[in-house]
Amino acid sequence: MDEIKSPERREKIERTLAHRQPMLSVVLENIHDPHNVSAILRSCDAVGILQVHFLYTIEPFPEIANTASSGAHKWLEIIRHDSVQSCFGALHSKSFRIFATRIAPDATSLYELDLTQPTAFLLGNEHRGVSEEALALADEEIYIPMMGMAESLNVSVAAAVCLFEAFRQRKEGAMYDTPQLSPETLRSKRSEWLLK
Repeated sequence: MDEIKSPERREKIERTLAHRQPMLSVVLENIHDPHNVSAILRSCDAVGILQVHFLYTIEPFPEIANTASSGAHKWLEIIRHDSVQSCFGALHSKSFRIFATRIAPDATSLYELDLTQPTAFLLGNEHRGVSEEALALADEEIYIPMMGMAESLNVSVAAAVCLFEAFRQRKEGAMYDTPQLSPETLRSKRSEWLLK
């Protein structure tokens, strides 16, 4: 308890909250491997995401182990959805653009996107990819350009590539220089995090 209330701990919490990006998010659709889920959550925390959406309509909701995610899930709000409509409705009501990752001839390169706008990356199941229903409702299909023989990346690696491109754009746009959370949310999160 002393460590949690130490000045160093408080300072780290303040600094982390000041960098949180409420208008950057990820949707995990039926991702099966808990190690992939945990790795994605670590990347989410690293770039300052506040909320992650778990969209599970086929696979069971994953159990997240402390060790696998290095505790990153404790600092993220995980919102569960059991339908594409409820998930996308929640995001679209906040003006998010949902970018579905998919290898397709008409998909847009990740590096052509403006990721300083409200952005949610949709990542699909390791074998099936993003569902047809989700693709139909997504705002755009995107891909990560690759120069090798392999056509795709592991889903957790793909998530990291997308998120750190968003991080790069947002950092260049000074979006990490000023808190993006409202004063009320900052106060609420500070109180919540000091108890963790």
